[in-house]
Amino acid sequence: MPMAVIFTTWHEPPVQRMGIMPSIAIGPGLAIDDSEIAFSFLRASGPGGQNVNKVETAVQLRFDVRQSPSLPEDVKRRLEKLAGSRLTQDGVLILSAQRFRSQERNREDALKRLQQLIAKAAERPKRRVATRPTLASKKRRVDSKVKRGETKRLRTGPLE
Repeated sequence: MPMAVIFTTWHEPPVQRMGIMPSIAIGPGLAIDDSEIAFSFLRASGPGGQNVNKVETAVQLRFDVRQSPSLPEDVKRRLEKLAGSRLTQDGVLILSAQRFRSQERNREDALKRLQQLIAKAAERPKRRVATRPTLASKKRRVDSKVKRGETKRLRTGPLE
């Protein structure tokens, strides 16, 4: 099957397609389709010189966590917890990027942060193995309680 190279605009790299949607690799066995991510551009505050009032360099990335077919349910759950206030009531993750003066670098920064967040959510937390306190630690705890009680008892003066 011949591979088609599609040039979108002058500042975007060519996208290579072989009958599948381009995707963003997160980790082994985990990738997200480009179609699941929406970008909006707005004017950024901060450095930019004369362009700051003319060019929309800030990027706002939107990714619908709950409706994503690319993520397993357990990853979605952990991602929602990690996202915190960046997640809307509808389950849409919003990342803003305006560190750089160019729109393309801010776009890459937002994508990189999304990849890192999803990769962190994809890590399964280690299960805690329940352990019992040792006999020595129980003895130390009781001894400290007795000592503390003795100190408090000595503070009270003689009652008349």
